[in-house]
Amino acid sequence: MKTDRRTPIEIDKTLFQKMGYELIDKIAEFINTIDKKTVTTSKSNLEISELIGNSPLPENGSSPDELLARTTDILMENSLLNGHPKFMGYITSSPTPIGALADLLAATINPNVGAQILSPVATEIEKQTIQWLAEFIGVSPNYGGILVSGGNMANFTGFLAARTAKAPKEIKEKGISNTSNQLTVYCSQTTHTWIEKAVVLFGLGTDSIRWIPADDQNKMNINLLEKTIKEDLEKGCTPMIIAGTAGDVSTGAVDNLKEIATISKKYDIWFHIDGAYGVPAAVVPKYKSLFDGIEEADSIALDPHKWLYSPLEAGCTLVKNPQHLIDTFSSHPEYYNFSNTDHNYYEFGLQNSRGFRALKVWLALKQIGKNGYIQMINEDIDLAKMLFDKSDNHSELEAVSHSLSIATFRYVPEENLSDEYLNKLNEELLNSLQVGGELFVSNAVIKNKYCLRACIVNFRTSEKDIEEMIEIIVREGKKLYKSI
Repeated sequence: MKTDRRTPIEIDKTLFQKMGYELIDKIAEFINTIDKKTVTTSKSNLEISELIGNSPLPENGSSPDELLARTTDILMENSLLNGHPKFMGYITSSPTPIGALADLLAATINPNVGAQILSPVATEIEKQTIQWLAEFIGVSPNYGGILVSGGNMANFTGFLAARTAKAPKEIKEKGISNTSNQLTVYCSQTTHTWIEKAVVLFGLGTDSIRWIPADDQNKMNINLLEKTIKEDLEKGCTPMIIAGTAGDVSTGAVDNLKEIATISKKYDIWFHIDGAYGVPAAVVPKYKSLFDGIEEADSIALDPHKWLYSPLEAGCTLVKNPQHLIDTFSSHPEYYNFSNTDHNYYEFGLQNSRGFRALKVWLALKQIGKNGYIQMINEDIDLAKMLFDKSDNHSELEAVSHSLSIATFRYVPEENLSDEYLNKLNEELLNSLQVGGELFVSNAVIKNKYCLRACIVNFRTSEKDIEEMIEIIVREGKKLYKSI
């Protein structure tokens, strides 16, 4: 009888060490020189496809060391680098180096953080990470929660907890279609698209959303919110959830959370905060008042892979009363032998099998500490303000908005140009910048103005990058202005 098994998946210790050392050397050099690289590749999709090859599924395997070395080179030379100091598009942060190593360690141990018995240490680390994230943003450490893939899933998790808590108790047996009163959802007209996905996927339908207009600061109009709730109650609707925003994705605006909390209590409505981007700024003392009322939220979404600089994927849902998550997601099939453990994460969210997302967040929180994050988040906000001010003072730029670490502006080469022309010019400019490789920004449409939008959640960005960014945008804008 054979006492060992040889399989094509194994890599012997010596070769594994060699591959690992070479990979870490390349990663260290990549990180150290990332600012010298272009932000994104100039190759076409066809050229990139040719790099990886168009062969059918291999019949036989390849040498692992050669395979890993070539793949490393392809990725490092042909990717968009969101860790580059001039990447300011969308809201993807530069990833922490310790987070990259954490993902390697997590994948090696490979715990299934769905049940405590399958992940004894990983479960405890995730529990502590949830507690620390609650403390970080200034709510009670008694909030419970779960780490998920990102903002959509974090908001969905809070939304489903709200549905369980506020819908008729027989919803699990009879479903949404048998509820007599329409469940209604309240949010600003600037709310991220997750809310539309949620009402479609979870049975309420898009007619359930009450889009509350925003004021001049892009914040939900509180008077219109309460007026709409009263009208719905008179119609026999059941107000289910108010979704406030702590960091609008276009401008960084933070809703008046304290007033939303007051209205939520008054009408017994679930108060959810989409803080996927902006809520970590609550840790900075001088911005804490922006988030007054956060401690009243029934649920909060935040993404460590945004402003806590975690590698993708890492989102989080915090819930004031964690029992709402268990009421929503728990099930006990006979083949689950997990009743002897007291914290099984499959009961807190949509997944059963779950990866060890918490490790990279936990290690970064331990390495950097609260004060380190206060410094970096504050610096990101200062850099966005610097960009806004320099745009405001530049003869060919128009500053449009600044909130948290988002600044919006547009290229205006001369006076008396129509908004229609400027919108077209700035859209063309954005497209040119995004493929040019020198910097990467995104767009926002504010009061019918098509704007360039920079979101700084990047610990590598410096004042020098802001200065150079202005020069690049004006230079490329001039080229386009003469050709359009």
